[in-house]
Amino acid sequence: MKNTLFLLLILVYSFSTRAQVLIEPDSTSESDITLDEVVISANKWSQSKFNISNKVSKISAKEVSLQNPQTAADLLGASGEVFIQKSQQGGGSPMIRGFSTNRLLYIVDGVRMNTAIFRSGNLQNVISLDPFATESTEILFGPNSVIYGSDAIGGVMNFQTLTPKLSTCDKANVTGKALTRYSSANNENTAHFDVNVGWKKWASLTSFTSSDFGDLRMGSKGPDEYLRPFYVQRQDSVDVIVTNSDPRVQRPTGYSQINMMEKLRFRPNDKWDFQYGFHYSETSEYSRYDRHIRYKNGLPRYGEWNYGPQKWMMNNLSISHKGQNLLYDEMSIHLAQQFFEESRISRDINKSNRETRIEKVDAYSINVDFKKSISEKNTMYYGIEAVQNDVNSIGIDENIETGEKTDGPARYPQSTWASYAAYLSNHHSFSEKVILQTGLRYNRYKLDATFDTTFYHFPYTTANMNSGALTGSIGVVYHPTEKWTMRANVSTGFRSPNVDDMGKVFDSEPGSVIVPNPDLEAEYAYNAEIDIAKLVGKYLKLDLSAYYTILDNALVRRDFTLNGEDSIMYDGTLSQVQAIQNAAVATVYGIQAGINIKLPSGFGFSSDFNYQKGEEEMDDGTTSPSRHAPPCYGVSRLTYQTKKLNIQFYAVYSDKKEFEELPFEEQGKTEIYAIDENGNPYSPSWYTLNFKAMYQLNEAFTISAGLENITDQRYRPYSSGIVAAGRNFILSLKAQF
Repeated sequence: MKNTLFLLLILVYSFSTRAQVLIEPDSTSESDITLDEVVISANKWSQSKFNISNKVSKISAKEVSLQNPQTAADLLGASGEVFIQKSQQGGGSPMIRGFSTNRLLYIVDGVRMNTAIFRSGNLQNVISLDPFATESTEILFGPNSVIYGSDAIGGVMNFQTLTPKLSTCDKANVTGKALTRYSSANNENTAHFDVNVGWKKWASLTSFTSSDFGDLRMGSKGPDEYLRPFYVQRQDSVDVIVTNSDPRVQRPTGYSQINMMEKLRFRPNDKWDFQYGFHYSETSEYSRYDRHIRYKNGLPRYGEWNYGPQKWMMNNLSISHKGQNLLYDEMSIHLAQQFFEESRISRDINKSNRETRIEKVDAYSINVDFKKSISEKNTMYYGIEAVQNDVNSIGIDENIETGEKTDGPARYPQSTWASYAAYLSNHHSFSEKVILQTGLRYNRYKLDATFDTTFYHFPYTTANMNSGALTGSIGVVYHPTEKWTMRANVSTGFRSPNVDDMGKVFDSEPGSVIVPNPDLEAEYAYNAEIDIAKLVGKYLKLDLSAYYTILDNALVRRDFTLNGEDSIMYDGTLSQVQAIQNAAVATVYGIQAGINIKLPSGFGFSSDFNYQKGEEEMDDGTTSPSRHAPPCYGVSRLTYQTKKLNIQFYAVYSDKKEFEELPFEEQGKTEIYAIDENGNPYSPSWYTLNFKAMYQLNEAFTISAGLENITDQRYRPYSSGIVAAGRNFILSLKAQF
């Protein structure tokens, strides 16, 4: 790993010193590479990336069109700066700077998506978003709790969906597109359309996507441990172990999904803008593949282990006003109501009892944000936020032979989680070269829970939490010249305990069960980072970031006792009692490096590389590698672009993790890792070679094609439960009007 990093730094230095010799100006180029780009994630307002002290990356709609990602998780992974873990095909859990799950924040059209049941285990909520309905995606790296509050520790993923467009003339403006796509690795069939109708003051936008994914086929070259030789099938009321006709096909992994969006916009004048958005997403029931390959006494442990339909609905009213008054120059209000539903359905093999656990969350939020220019050099950003989540959790036990259903233990207590906050951020330009950014936020969070002691005799029936968190940041941006940007930032972030931390009951692994712990406090992150971006001539850009984060009072799973007992019977197995506790200090550090070269005649080259290392304190004082710090990974691209043609040949790669480098909790998951020469699990290194092309046939039609994993590698990204796709042919046709 050290040699890899050393070679990368030499490569970056070599390009920086030789670029002006190697690269000649291209007189036919559309535009030069710049350090300037408009982003909104840093403070919720449009701002030049050139003047922000945080590292921000943006994924454009044009890049999404070329990459043709199947899900929003794949969209993030295509950036080369986000690592994606998958436990099943219907999933995707981002990892950013050594953090994942409920330590990352999702924002959709200015609204917080994270709920009180976002867990420390892998999440798949991001697939509820539709890549076809996404206008742009921004990734804000590092703690950003000053602006965004709880959970914004590793980073913020800000998704902006399509905005209704008004007409610039007296006639109605009708535009839209229709698209169909096929992918061979999972026999994907996707259809999408969106229509925008705009008048001078009113506009409407409708979007719909339907996708059907079959069982996923892995590659032909790689570890035999990844093959799927057999699977369980229910036949004539009996669980039968069936020989897989093609061990490279991961059965069962298929699922389907629909996404709908309707937006209305009213702009009566230049000062006011009203937008209402309705979003709905629903998947079919789909298998959690990593549980289907878990064995007990040499046989599959489960006859069933599925996630029920994952549903997400959001109503969002946004109001913006340009005031130019004493309080603000611009104001933005977001009122949102969201509904989430997820469920887990499991049954041991050859058993008749099916356990269904259903969780529903109603989430309400209001954000009011202001921007005020105090002077030409000083701008204030401030606002307030209120969030409330109502959690309803039920358990159903069903005898599949008799059809009898009875109440079962719920996964969570019936709960209400709330957060109230106010923040203030200041941007001060001392000169054209030096900008200072500071910010403070105070957050109050509350949790009230009621436990059902029918099935588990907890020593309490209710739990209450009412506490506060203060976070801050200070950053400096320095521009020695127009071609240099140097950023330094020190910030704190926090995550308040949620219902999943405090009240969950579930089996984390064979022989272990997590039980509630109402005595929790917020965990805090302390981060320092520096970023240097430099233009060499007009055709080469270098970007290098280094960061170090300490997570104190970290919420981690540790051994626990319940009613004085360290083990209880759970799901028919004597299981070690564990609970989430404020019991550790974790550290993460790393670098992110990027290079972008504009070559002659429409060619270009870019590369993004990520190295991170994390450690977590254990009970005995020793340390374990952090679970959410993947091995070093990256992507390198050679591109060619003309007015009608866009071609990209690229490599995606990841280093290995030896057995000794695996987190302690991962070392026991032999079912998802390859086996080394000593018989221990490990995560091998891997790479894929890929080709994408997009050609505009005429003003109406565009055809896209791709060949992913050309060499048909059989690989499983670190910590993933499912093996990635083998050689995959993609073909799509888009019609615009």
